[in-house]
Amino acid sequence: MRDCERRPHRPRGVHPDPRRWRALSVCLVAGFMSLLDVSIVNVALPAMQTALRASAAQLSWIVSGYALTFGLVLVASGRLGDDRGRRRMFVTGLALFTLTSAVAGFAPNPEVLVAVRLVQGVAAGLLSPQVVGFIQDLFRGPERGTAFGMFGAVVGISTAVGPLLGGLLLAWAGDADGWRWVFFVNIPIGVAALVAAFRLLPADTAPAGERRPLDLGGSALLGVAVVALMLPLVLAERDPASAPWWLVAVSVVALVAFVAWERRAKRVHGHPLVDFALLRTRSYAVGASLGAVYFAGFTSIFFVLTLYLQNGLGYTPLQTGLTLTAFALGSAVTSALSGRLVARFGQPMIVVGLATVMVGLGVTDLVLAATAHSPWTGLAIAGPLLLAGAGGGLVIAPNQTLALSEIPHTSGGTAGGVLQTGQRIGTAIGLSAVGAVFFGRLTASGGDWADAISHGLLITVGLVALALVLGVADLVAARRARGRGTPATATGRR
Repeated sequence: MRDCERRPHRPRGVHPDPRRWRALSVCLVAGFMSLLDVSIVNVALPAMQTALRASAAQLSWIVSGYALTFGLVLVASGRLGDDRGRRRMFVTGLALFTLTSAVAGFAPNPEVLVAVRLVQGVAAGLLSPQVVGFIQDLFRGPERGTAFGMFGAVVGISTAVGPLLGGLLLAWAGDADGWRWVFFVNIPIGVAALVAAFRLLPADTAPAGERRPLDLGGSALLGVAVVALMLPLVLAERDPASAPWWLVAVSVVALVAFVAWERRAKRVHGHPLVDFALLRTRSYAVGASLGAVYFAGFTSIFFVLTLYLQNGLGYTPLQTGLTLTAFALGSAVTSALSGRLVARFGQPMIVVGLATVMVGLGVTDLVLAATAHSPWTGLAIAGPLLLAGAGGGLVIAPNQTLALSEIPHTSGGTAGGVLQTGQRIGTAIGLSAVGAVFFGRLTASGGDWADAISHGLLITVGLVALALVLGVADLVAARRARGRGTPATATGRR
C-alpha cells in the first residue's frame, strides 16, 4: 500500500488551514447537488413528458445531455483550477449551476429545458474537479483519506437518493408542477453555498514562476474524443440500433491525435493539458481504470431498478425512491468509515468491497425472481441492496484516495478531472450496455419485466466482477513486487 502517512508536498513550516473542514463542507454540498442531478431527474420524466408534451427523444436528451456536457469539460476545468485558481472556477461553476437550475425550473417547453440542461452539465463539469483539487490541497495523511471518505459518501448517496428526493418533491408538489421543484430545490442550496464559498474557501494564489499557457488545441481534441465516444453511448440507452456508432471511430482518431498533440506540447512548452506522467504512476493508472469499470456497473443499478419498479410493478416515484434508499444508507455508513481505514488496509478493502457489491446484487436478482408478482418486492430487496451499498462504500472513497495519494497537489484538479471523466465514460458505457440488454429482453419476451430486470442485473454484476478482477490482479502484482523486494510505494497498493 502506498504510504498515506508521508507528506511529500507540504512545504516545511506550513500548517493545515484551520478552516479546512468547513471548506470541505461547502465543497461536499456543491458536489452533492451536481451529482444528484444525474439521477433525480429520472423519476420526474413522466411528469415532464405530460406537462411539456415532450417526445421520447427530448426526454432522453434531458438526461443524457447533462451527462454528456458534464463529462466534456472535466479535464479542462480541472486544469483551469490548477492554473487559474480553484476558488474562481468553483464559484463560477456553482453560480452557473444555480442560475441554470432556476431557468430549467421555469422552462416553458422541452426545447428550452434540453438547452438549459446542456449548460447545466457544463456548470457541473466546471465545479466537480475543484472538489477533488481542494481535498488534495487542504488535507494530508490520514485526514485526506477521511475527506475522500466523506466525498465518497456524497457520491454514493447522491446517486442512490436522487429517486427518493425526486419522489418526495413530486408527491408534495403534484405531478403537474412537481417536476419543476426537482430544479428549484437547487436554488436556495446553491445561493447559501455561494455565500459560504466566498467566506470559507481559501483564496486563490498566483502560481510560482511563469504562468502556464492554456492548451487549447489539446482541449479541443479531447473534447471531440469524449463527445464522439459518449454521444452514441448515451443515445443507445433505449435504442441501440439508432445510435451513431460510427462516431466511435471518430473518437479513436481524435484520441490518437490528442496523444500526439500532448506529446508535442510537452516538448515545445512543457505544459500539456494532461501530463501522461500521471498515467505512469501505477497507483493512479490502476485507480482510474478500476473506477471507470466500477462506475459502469454501479450507476446502471439504479437505472434498471427504477424502470422495473415504476413501469413493471407500478410503484410511485416515492415508493421507488424509498426502495433504493437502502443502498444509499449502506453506502453512507461504510464510505465514512472506509476513508479513515484506507491508510491501514489499502487495496484489500477495495477488493472486499467489490466482492460484497457482487454478492448484494446477486442476491437482489434472486429475490426479484422469487417475488416477481409479490406486493412485498420492494421490501424484500431492501436487505440485499443495503449489503450492496455497504460494499460500494468500501470502493469509491478508498480507490480515489489511493489513486491520488502519489499525485502532487498542484495537479490535483487535472488528475481529478481525468478520474471523473473516466467515471462518466464508464457510466455511459454501463447504461448503454445494461439498457440494450434490458430493453432487448423486454421486447423479445413480450413485455416480461421480470425477465428484463434479471438480464439487466446480470450485466451490472458482470461489470462489477470485471472491476473485482482488476482489483485482485493489482493486489497479486503488488504482493509479488514486495516478494521481490520492491518498495511498497512503487506499486501504490498493499
